[in-house]
Amino acid sequence: MANWGVMWWLLAALVLVVPKSAITDDGPFIVAHKKPILTRLKSGAERISVSIDIYNQGSATAYDVTLNDDSWSRDVFDIVSGSNTSMSWERLDAGALLSHSFELEAKVKTLFYGAPAFITFRVPTKAVIQEAYSTPILPLDILADRPPEKKFEWRLLAKYGSLISVISIVTLFICLIATPSKSGAAKTGKKKR
Repeated sequence: MANWGVMWWLLAALVLVVPKSAITDDGPFIVAHKKPILTRLKSGAERISVSIDIYNQGSATAYDVTLNDDSWSRDVFDIVSGSNTSMSWERLDAGALLSHSFELEAKVKTLFYGAPAFITFRVPTKAVIQEAYSTPILPLDILADRPPEKKFEWRLLAKYGSLISVISIVTLFICLIATPSKSGAAKTGKKKR
């Protein structure tokens, strides 16, 4: 048993003596989230609003951050707003967030599989350019034939709601009167013995 105590003390001393930089890398850690939202217009066209959020979850600044999202084919989409699908920033501080958004209009009916966005950044302590990818997107069913949505008919509720309420209350009252109570049945059972 004494050996376990000595091992725990050695482990605790090792954790206290080893510098933090030896355990974890003190650099930027880029996490990117790509989110498309489909919107059907009254004219029958469909627009896709794309937002890409880039987070620096690390403990150091990332420099020369570049976002490139070329997965949106010019044969299928037209850029409506946001000028382009790529963007550059000078720096991304630790714990900070950068966002880029753009809007596209679909030209072709298709099931679209988009690739993750590609992010590059520079770390002053490393000579090689670092790379990161955004989250992938689910397939988008663009300009698909969708069945009409069923809407709740409020006018039917207004017309028949009071009638349904009265019938429900009368039915509940009849059930309460017609059903014998458990305590009454227990008393009559004791008397028969």
